[in-house]
Amino acid sequence: MARQHVGSMLAVALIIGTFASVPASVQSIGVCYGMLGNNLPSSSDVVQLFRSKGVNGMRIYSPHKPTLDALRNTGIALNLDVGSDGEVAKLAASSAAAASWVRDNVRPYYPAVNIKYIAVGNEVQGGATQSILPAMRNLNGALAAAGLGSIKVSTSVRFDVVANSFPPSSGVFSQSYMADVARFLAGTGAPLLANVYPYFAYRDNPRDISLGYATFRPGTAVRDDGSGLTYTNLFDAMVDAVHAALEKAGAAGVRVVVSESGWPSAGGFGATAENARAYNQGLIDHVGRGTPKRPGALETFIFAMFNENQKTGDEIERHFGLLTPNKSPAYTIRF
Repeated sequence: MARQHVGSMLAVALIIGTFASVPASVQSIGVCYGMLGNNLPSSSDVVQLFRSKGVNGMRIYSPHKPTLDALRNTGIALNLDVGSDGEVAKLAASSAAAASWVRDNVRPYYPAVNIKYIAVGNEVQGGATQSILPAMRNLNGALAAAGLGSIKVSTSVRFDVVANSFPPSSGVFSQSYMADVARFLAGTGAPLLANVYPYFAYRDNPRDISLGYATFRPGTAVRDDGSGLTYTNLFDAMVDAVHAALEKAGAAGVRVVVSESGWPSAGGFGATAENARAYNQGLIDHVGRGTPKRPGALETFIFAMFNENQKTGDEIERHFGLLTPNKSPAYTIRF
């Protein structure tokens, strides 16, 4: 998870402490497997943990060979990031680079590894955003040429690519490149991957956003006069602002997949185990119903599997895990 502010993007993960069997309503939930720690279990142990607990989706942030090998024949749906902004720039520079990337990182694994999405960049910012669309085009073409066109190419964005996010119906993309990305996704049938973090919106504006509204607790209802829809939690409002932005960009048919979402259990304002439990439990219980604007299951990845002690930035960045590195629960979640 890169730093998110009042508007970050999307993601849901499924696993925790007291793991129970996974109901059908949450089978679209996955877990982000970040690896920025020097005390984490081996990739094979982590994949076995996913399997034993019924977690059906995983996101990883680069084509990490041990994890890809461990995922063979598991059926776990993978959201695979290409890697750093530098990797995005290479893919944008030439179709040959994209063909090489597919040859090295997809063909040796697919279909034994169930690669569902490839994310071209995670929360790319500044001038590097100009590489996103050409890289997506080149990678999509390389996959098609290799007979792998069923794998969908997208990019994972921060929530602040959306401006005017309140009320949700006013949502519009804040930068012109996003409209082009949205129309590309509409043409390929791929979803937009969005990292959505109500935590940062609450942390930055606790005067106007209640903790209960941010953590799926009952008692708050906010009406959007533009759409006539009523929102009982901030997550839905943020996701529907992305939906509104897609509509305004001429890409109303593009699905949103929440590629990250979570709440820290320590390290900063509002970051407690109880608040993290309330948010992530609420998320797990909720996403099967979708949002007021788009009812139906909303594919989501919880960030993250583990607390990662080598993440940079604020202290909270090291406390998003559902589990500690020794695989014990940071707090209890039920499924």
